[in-house]
Amino acid sequence: MRNFRTLEIWKNGITIVKQIYLLSQQLPSEEKFGLRSQLTRAAVSIPSNIAEGCSRNSEVEFKRFLEIAMGSLFEVETQLVISQELNFIPKVDLKIIFELLKKEAKMINSLINRIKNS
Repeated sequence: MRNFRTLEIWKNGITIVKQIYLLSQQLPSEEKFGLRSQLTRAAVSIPSNIAEGCSRNSEVEFKRFLEIAMGSLFEVETQLVISQELNFIPKVDLKIIFELLKKEAKMINSLINRIKNS
């Protein structure tokens, strides 16, 4: 069993969650149960699935949870693009989070590939 708290991808996932919660405050109040809820749930899912995968005893199971985390990351990215396209969040405000998501995706993908090749 791995200690998820020591993993850089988990720490970055927590940073992403904090940034998403801050950004989601810019969404209109009528989006509280729509896009805002979906966005924050997907963001929370990234480090949560990394942590849950760490509790698994097999590499195959750990890899599967990393793949789910990657899916949640892509979901967050898509919802941010939608927020931008609907003019809910200015493009300039999304630059930092898109960089964080890109970095996280590379790290998760790298770990998935290491597990596949071991």
